Amino acid sequence: MDWRSSMTYFTHEKALVESYNIGENTRIWAFVHILPNAVIGSDCNICDHVFIENDVVIGDRVTIKCGVQIWDGLRLEDDVMVGPNATFTNDLFPRSKQPFELKKTYIKKGASIGANATILAGLEIGEGAMVGAGAVVTKNVPPHAVVVGNPAKIIRVMENNVNAR
Repeated sequence: MDWRSSMTYFTHEKALVESYNIGENTRIWAFVHILPNAVIGSDCNICDHVFIENDVVIGDRVTIKCGVQIWDGLRLEDDVMVGPNATFTNDLFPRSKQPFELKKTYIKKGASIGANATILAGLEIGEGAMVGAGAVVTKNVPPHAVVVGNPAKIIRVMENNVNAR
């Protein structure tokens, strides 16, 4: 009997999943690598070529599209959407082979991060906020705000988290 058959979540045979902290009905696709101490909630969808480090907490019903790296210190609350190739950082002054101060980044419940957006370390993306594709977020984003551009600027605030379109 294959060890994967006793799991309550789906793991593609080409994924490397070292964590046992994964919720029911989560789907983990090909070429994903999840380190041992990562915590991932239920009903998540972790798409191809995603890397998830150790000091990471991911809530329920989170979608992480292809090509995303989730570094130590990142917290994704329930119902977060991370678009393809979005980039997160956890070090404000990176230097090769030097110690650094880990900055925690919080993506609050129901927020969406667009494709190729960059989120600098130590920020908070508010509940229900939307970061547009390609945006470079250098400051905290308030709840329900829509931000775009480089540096990201608020273009509107959604009332009651109404569809941003």
